[in-house]
Amino acid sequence: MTPLDPRKSDKPLIVYLDIKSPYAFVSVRPTLEMIDRLGIEVDWRPLTLDIPSYLGSAKKSGGKVVQSNRSASQWSAVKYAYRDARRYAERQGYELHGTEKIWDSSLPNMGISWVNSTRSERMGAYLETVYPQFWRRALDIEDLDTVVNCLASAGVDTEGFADYARGEGREQHDTLQNQVLDAGIYGVPTYVFEDRALFGRENLPFVEWCLGGRNGQAPDIGIFPS
Repeated sequence: MTPLDPRKSDKPLIVYLDIKSPYAFVSVRPTLEMIDRLGIEVDWRPLTLDIPSYLGSAKKSGGKVVQSNRSASQWSAVKYAYRDARRYAERQGYELHGTEKIWDSSLPNMGISWVNSTRSERMGAYLETVYPQFWRRALDIEDLDTVVNCLASAGVDTEGFADYARGEGREQHDTLQNQVLDAGIYGVPTYVFEDRALFGRENLPFVEWCLGGRNGQAPDIGIFPS
């Protein structure tokens, strides 16, 4: 297994995502559209967020909180994040329902690495298979067979993925997660290029300007309408 440098790639752009992040979910479509306009290859990588470390943890049942160690300010941050992301999801025609627990998203995130290394041209199809179903609360992303079926539905060869997820893929995933914070990468989506690491889909106009040749005046941070 070749270790990954969190900020280095032979491709012009690295994109970090986490399936359990609503902000990453609503960034996927405009990110793919930008990549298509630029005609570039991308190195897709997982960043599996440790949400309890900064937002506490909670669990719901039947829409009611049954377990929580979150402060009032942490609950406010979580509720705002979902309201903000839901607006953009609805503009794209997606449903976005708050999760009832903090999921371990490492399996579908290893799926990102698998697709990236085997059929990178199918990444859009894989993300479209996983993200919308998960945010409709219709996908158990902690179940290996479920992730395998998502890969297959996206047109990705699944032979060897189970062993990869238990072995080399898990090792690579865990090693990368231990390195990203020290590399200045802390949230998703994050766009890494030209030794920059920019967090948030609002940076896409600037990312596109840089990678597209820096023609004209540099754009300010912007919010994509879709």
